[in-house]
Amino acid sequence: MTTTSGRRLPRGSLTPDMIITKSLWLLDTAGPDGFSMPKLGRALGADPTAVYRHFASKDELVLAIADRLIAEAVMGLGPQACWLDSVEQTVRRVRATYVAHPAAAVLSFSRMTQGPAEIRVVELLIGAVRQAGFEGAEAAVVYRAIAEFTLAWAGAEAAFLALEANLQQADRSAWSRTYRAVDRDDYPNIWSLRDELASVRDDDIFEAVLAVFLDGLSQKAPLPCGCDKHAS
Repeated sequence: MTTTSGRRLPRGSLTPDMIITKSLWLLDTAGPDGFSMPKLGRALGADPTAVYRHFASKDELVLAIADRLIAEAVMGLGPQACWLDSVEQTVRRVRATYVAHPAAAVLSFSRMTQGPAEIRVVELLIGAVRQAGFEGAEAAVVYRAIAEFTLAWAGAEAAFLALEANLQQADRSAWSRTYRAVDRDDYPNIWSLRDELASVRDDDIFEAVLAVFLDGLSQKAPLPCGCDKHAS
């Protein structure tokens, strides 16, 4: 077998990092339905069984891919002086990475990788939560709420972007087609926003929800952030 560049991989040169990198490439180019061990083997220029020398199962590989996404998202990110900034930057970075790799995100956003990148970001966010004054069981719940919000939001966006282009277009056009044409008497509330609904962007929704989420955290925190950025 040969690689996608037409060369056969030298025997014994396959590494876990190479497998994860090529898996991400395959998911980015072929989507979640195009990701399989035989296709990965062909892309690597190796027998698919060679992958199992490094990963015991496809699921183990998926978890490694998930941890790679987290590592990419938080590369260079450390605790910020303001705990709200630590939370906000983590949410934004994970979203950006999942949007950039939607097929890989769809496979893994609901999983616990238990890998080094995930452990680092758990440590980072728990540090932010404790900096906000939360401790004990409440700190654990607040941390989990931040993590689940981040993964659920970014994963849902990724799931949409992983759809075929025609399906994405059909869903987006519903706002200017179906909802713009509703009867005023039957659906007065939808009718009142029939033009505005069609112009809402994904970024608009994300920014609105993130602002509400961060504001709620700040109000709940025993030590709310008092930095100039968040003073208002």
